[in-house]
Amino acid sequence: MKQHEIDDQVFELYDEYCHGNMDRRDFLRRAGQLSIAGASAVAMAQALIPNYADAQEIQFTDERIKANWVDYPSPGGTSGQMRGYLVTPVGEGPFPAVLVMHENRGLNPYVRDVARRFAVAGFLALAPDGLAPIGGYPGNDDDGRAMQRTLDQAKLRQDMVNSARYVKSHELSNGKLGATGFCWGGGTTNFLATELGDELNAGAPFYGSAAATDKVKDITAAIQVHYAEDDKRVNAMRSEYESALKANGVTYEMHTYPGTRHGFHNYSTPRYNDEAAQLAWQRMVAFFNEHLR
Repeated sequence: MKQHEIDDQVFELYDEYCHGNMDRRDFLRRAGQLSIAGASAVAMAQALIPNYADAQEIQFTDERIKANWVDYPSPGGTSGQMRGYLVTPVGEGPFPAVLVMHENRGLNPYVRDVARRFAVAGFLALAPDGLAPIGGYPGNDDDGRAMQRTLDQAKLRQDMVNSARYVKSHELSNGKLGATGFCWGGGTTNFLATELGDELNAGAPFYGSAAATDKVKDITAAIQVHYAEDDKRVNAMRSEYESALKANGVTYEMHTYPGTRHGFHNYSTPRYNDEAAQLAWQRMVAFFNEHLR
């Protein structure tokens, strides 16, 4: 089912579901209560559930990359240890490092694929699994979302800070660091920009919560923000964030993609918008090449 075939009411329900405000049973039940002429709202709702068989642009066996799981210390995090998916380009390096952060459900196949895409583009990419200290991504988003909500958020973010420092100092890194993420990971990209200061060279958050206004003064990285046009929750934070970036002299750019919804880069659901996703990817890779090489 294509995006234009899904009613706005179902998209609104899905936004509540994917942000953890209801479980899958309630999502489908409430969709079934909608009155949509000539169409099944339940079928629309089911179509929005991610299909990760479609989220494989780059296979892990691709000869241009090497993909491995790595374990590393994470002091102050959930357990003191972390695990991530490290993907390196074939070659001697060094390579610019990029941290790729997942949504609010752990390291699912889509985000691992994004890390592989970065490696094909010539970056050393680490995608940490915030759920690793409690067993790791469980294989489905519903359980992953429930697991992530149980975590102490400050400790989870510290795990991302430690992951950033791990990949930046990796023997194959050129010592420059970029960060990106989607939804929760987008908000955490903004957080890392304030937390890491000059340890971070560039950040490219996708539809994530803005950084705390009083912390924007600590950002030294260049920032490239990607917004969906129809994303009231996130877009409501834009004006204040942009004013703070300007006031503090941060190098930044912001892009809004017409006709898109929250999650437009995720190619495992009908929210995906190919034209916008490809443009955003090209912009981000160019941005990282400018600031990390």
